[in-house]
Order: sequence, then structure tokens, then C-alpha cells
Amino acid sequence: MADYVPRLKDKYQREIRNDLKNKFSYKNAMMIPCLEKIVLNMGVGEAVGDSKKINSAKEDLKKIAGQLPIITKAKKSIAGFKVREDMPLGVKVTLRRNMMYEFLDRLITIAMPRIRDFRGVSPKSFDGRGNYALGIKEHIVFPEIDFDKVDMIWGLDVVICTSASSDDEAQALLKQLNMPFMN
Repeated sequence: MADYVPRLKDKYQREIRNDLKNKFSYKNAMMIPCLEKIVLNMGVGEAVGDSKKINSAKEDLKKIAGQLPIITKAKKSIAGFKVREDMPLGVKVTLRRNMMYEFLDRLITIAMPRIRDFRGVSPKSFDGRGNYALGIKEHIVFPEIDFDKVDMIWGLDVVICTSASSDDEAQALLKQLNMPFMN
């Protein structure tokens, strides 16, 4: 298993690096943008009333990411939302290396086509530093989730962090990785 290379990583190393180097005429190979990490986050506001919901979300995110997520907790108390300090409010996981490429491949080729009325992702969701964020309204679009065993449908935030210095470079990288941007 140590010599296994994910499909997208192989494509990046063989084709995309050279295409980006030619397109942006980089002088150094280290200037070519690459994926650094992907952060998945589920906000579980319902956990305020029912603490079992956080464990349900944790298990679902574990199945989606293939890695154990951590529980995020409130930093301070907010009486209006019935939130106390250190109360669990969500789960998150950071994917790197091969797991990151595997997840991105599943997201683009399997999960996104299963989204209802999907017309592509917005090309405006870059942060100015080459990172891209998108939200998925229903986590059940992933095939790892058994629809019959789902007690609650959660939203999922996906942040793709790249080493690109500008949004244009990051968008070129993601387009090469087959990210379905809207026109």
C-alpha cells in the first residue's frame, strides 16, 4: 500500500505541473502551485439540545473523510443561543497527502454529480490567497453514507488550501484537477 499513488496525484505529477509551469512561466519548480490540505467541517448547532447528535455527525464525517475527526467546542458562552463555553458544536478533519487527493477525486467524480440541480461550483469563492471554499448542503451525496441509517442531514464545508499565490493560479490548478466551475 506504500507505493500506491492516488489517480489525481498521479495526474498532477505527470501532466498538471508541466501545464501550469508553461502557462505561468515559472522559473523554479517550487513555484508551481499544489494542494496543501483540505479541511472538512460540519457545524452541528443541534448539539445544543441533544448531545448525541455530535457523535452522529462525527461518525458520518469519519466515513466521508476516512480519518477520525475532532470535535470543535465553543470558545465562549452565548446566552441567546443557549451555548456554554466548551460545549461541543461541530466536527472537523484536515486531510493531507494521499487522503486529500482521494477525497478530492471522490468529491468531484462521485459526490458533486449526485447533488440535486447541480450546475457547477462558483468561481468567486476564492479568498484572494489561492484557497477555495465550498459548501455542500447535504452530506448524504457521498456514497459512504448509508441513507437509511441517517438520523439528520448535515451541511459540510470544504476548504481546499493550495500553495498558489493568487486566485488565478489556484483556479487554473483546480480546473486542471477537473473541478466543475460554472461559466
